[in-house]
Amino acid sequence: MRYSNLFTPALVALLLCAATLVPFADANSDESVQTAGRVSYVSGGVGTTSLDRLRSLAGDFNLKLVFALKSGDYVSSVNVTIADAAGKQLLDTTSEGPWFLAKLPAGNYQVVATFAGKAEKRTIAVGSEKLKTIDFRWGAE
Repeated sequence: MRYSNLFTPALVALLLCAATLVPFADANSDESVQTAGRVSYVSGGVGTTSLDRLRSLAGDFNLKLVFALKSGDYVSSVNVTIADAAGKQLLDTTSEGPWFLAKLPAGNYQVVATFAGKAEKRTIAVGSEKLKTIDFRWGAE
């Protein structure tokens, strides 16, 4: 009986410690907002939890890129480069999922998304407020 009294506080401490780690791990998931220069961005969308997180963040961004095969299957590990109208590269990163959100100053941009060695280019104009969605589709992997 004496041993159970010794282990009870240790067990409680262990459970409390484990409980505090769960929110911390979630905060550092793939859906954390990053910044490169004047561009804030976040990517993800693999699984419903990730999609829900990105949906909740979408209002803070003005560009949404969606990556999929022509069959409709989503893809990830897409290289994304964004250059301004003068051709200056603002961002070069890899999307961790089929959704990529970015906050850009209002203006014109060239977006290149590369999946499986195949690049797709789009020239786009984004405003400061409204979310603009651009789809990228590739034939097959």
